[in-house]
Amino acid sequence: MRILLTGATGFIGKKLSKRLLLEGHSLVLLVRDLEKAKQSFPYPADFFLWNAKDEPDPAAFTGVDGVIHLAGESIVGARWSEAQKRKIHDSRILSARALVSAMEKLGDAKPQVFLGASAIGFYGDRKDEVLDEQSPLGAGFLSEICRDWESEVLTKAIPGLRSVAVRIGIVLGKGGGALEKLLPLFKKGMGGPIGSGSQWMSWIHIDDLVSVFLECLENSKLVGPINAVAPEAVTNRDFSKALGEALQTSVFFTAPAAALKLAMGEMSTAVLGSTRVKPARLLQNGFRFKFSRIEQAFSEIVQGVSNDEVEYLDELWVPHELKQVFEYFGDAKNLEAITPPWLNFKIVSMSTPEIREGTLIDYKLKVHGFPMKWRTLIEDWTPGIQFIDTQLKGPYKKWHHTHRFSKLAKGTLIEDRVIYRLPGGLLGSALMGGKIKQDVTEIFKFRTMKIRERFN
Repeated sequence: MRILLTGATGFIGKKLSKRLLLEGHSLVLLVRDLEKAKQSFPYPADFFLWNAKDEPDPAAFTGVDGVIHLAGESIVGARWSEAQKRKIHDSRILSARALVSAMEKLGDAKPQVFLGASAIGFYGDRKDEVLDEQSPLGAGFLSEICRDWESEVLTKAIPGLRSVAVRIGIVLGKGGGALEKLLPLFKKGMGGPIGSGSQWMSWIHIDDLVSVFLECLENSKLVGPINAVAPEAVTNRDFSKALGEALQTSVFFTAPAAALKLAMGEMSTAVLGSTRVKPARLLQNGFRFKFSRIEQAFSEIVQGVSNDEVEYLDELWVPHELKQVFEYFGDAKNLEAITPPWLNFKIVSMSTPEIREGTLIDYKLKVHGFPMKWRTLIEDWTPGIQFIDTQLKGPYKKWHHTHRFSKLAKGTLIEDRVIYRLPGGLLGSALMGGKIKQDVTEIFKFRTMKIRERFN
């Protein structure tokens, strides 16, 4: 299928886009900033500029079979002033309205299915009540937003266009979602329950959420609201306990409800409210969750990374054959070419004429002006699949870099996973962690630019 997406550059959007491509679909993206999106989006797609309040360019819908609308202002991005509330409202309701209006004008050329991202905020704060898709609307700002949002997606939908409102719970995964800010606190032993800790949290692992979207895209029986949450909700206290156990840290700290209300104002309802939701319609249709228990989800997310380590993930697609791309990385001179000039990175010696498993490579470089030496061991070299380099001597306590290569959409996907540890343990991370993370990000940005220049 040819799928049109909004919000594709966000956490959920990128994960969903990759899965769609792996399933053989092609992508059209509506974006606010054309050049920025082309630079930051790591996969193949066609891009169209869209300001989200007006109807998109009709050409964007050419050959499109399905539309997935994820875009919208972050609910917890800023304190809920009246201006911010209006921004949140308009970013969702007006954008959905514009999409529906544009599709309505397409006549028989309209897509087959329209999926709109809603939220379990629809139900509001319901204490211990078990909620499914038949449960009535709750009270409060979030409930009103979801009601108006779904109204555009469902009740104003076009005859003959199957429409689904995906009510998303708390999303858990690597590199984004609810854990992006929680993990650093819990790793330092500073995490714990919020308020009483008795409020229910309805969550979903990012991999399962992506599968839910694909199920809604392909299963013609799914129409209307769908709860995208794991089968078992947990209390905030049990959520904190399970995360602490996965990280092997204490969870003694508690964030008092009164303090959160003072600091966050009305927005505190997003974290203090209790919503116990069941994915009734998904279960009735035989959907199978990969992560049905919170312990499973946390185990997968933190696996292989200790509390004083940082995991950095990066992806890049290039429209060239896998063999050609892998061979490029096999030439040591190219490693210098894709490293930023400010590092003064130079290869001093190699233990073998060509890179292979067991090769030792010695470099010299400068980190913020300070000369350093770095020795790398090529721990694994599997042509056409992956290679792994690990630091034996250098500025890090640990640097372990896995480069993976795979075929994707008539090109090659390059996936990088770096796990690094700074000197000084948690204290070193506290003092230097932010700056080093910024440096690593800039290094990979430069690397992406140079690889694209070479292969695009």
